Amino acid sequence: MTEQLQKKVSHAIKLIQSASKIAAQNGCPEIEVAYSSGKDSDVILELTKMTGVPYRAIHHCTTIDVAGTLKHAEDNGAEIMRPKKNFLQLLAYYGFPSRMNRHCCTNLKEMKVLDYAILGIRAEESNKRKERYKEPEQCRVYSKKKKVRQYFPILDWTKEDLVEFIEERGIKLHPLYYDEDGNIDATRRLGCMGCPLQSYKQRIESFKKHPNMVKLYVRGGG
Repeated sequence: MTEQLQKKVSHAIKLIQSASKIAAQNGCPEIEVAYSSGKDSDVILELTKMTGVPYRAIHHCTTIDVAGTLKHAEDNGAEIMRPKKNFLQLLAYYGFPSRMNRHCCTNLKEMKVLDYAILGIRAEESNKRKERYKEPEQCRVYSKKKKVRQYFPILDWTKEDLVEFIEERGIKLHPLYYDEDGNIDATRRLGCMGCPLQSYKQRIESFKKHPNMVKLYVRGGG
């Protein structure tokens, strides 16, 4: 492991340990690891395991996860939390999701479980994230009574850092991240099928790969 990455790993571990200590002092014996089954969540889960702090890995089932996502979460010991309404039911009630109407994220993914949480947010992923997440922790307010102190131990990590750490620790990723030759492709993103945050071209490609999503949209639009 390079010296630069070792420093980032040490910083991440100290942040997680500090977060766990603060959580315990405030009546929360376990800290949540927000586990999507993606490469970033695999890394923060491994970092959390390295600290030895008590945690719960939580995966929110969106009902439109890419094949293999739930199995990968279960294989890594994550708890599967299923929504009260599935994606089709949300379509019938809220209509089609869009960049301005992300009801799918609100109702399927973004919700409080524990008071303190570790997330695999990286500033490198987009300019929007770089602007929004400038510090390694923040208070996320879902409502006046639902607040979560969130920590981002790999906020300043690059894709190269991820790959080096994954290979160094022997982490097995979701099948999506491997190319035809079995090499890691860190440019790939897991996400939901047909996510409205994708570009138009990406959504078309996603619908081509997952034709059942098209049928779901047709049913929901009916």
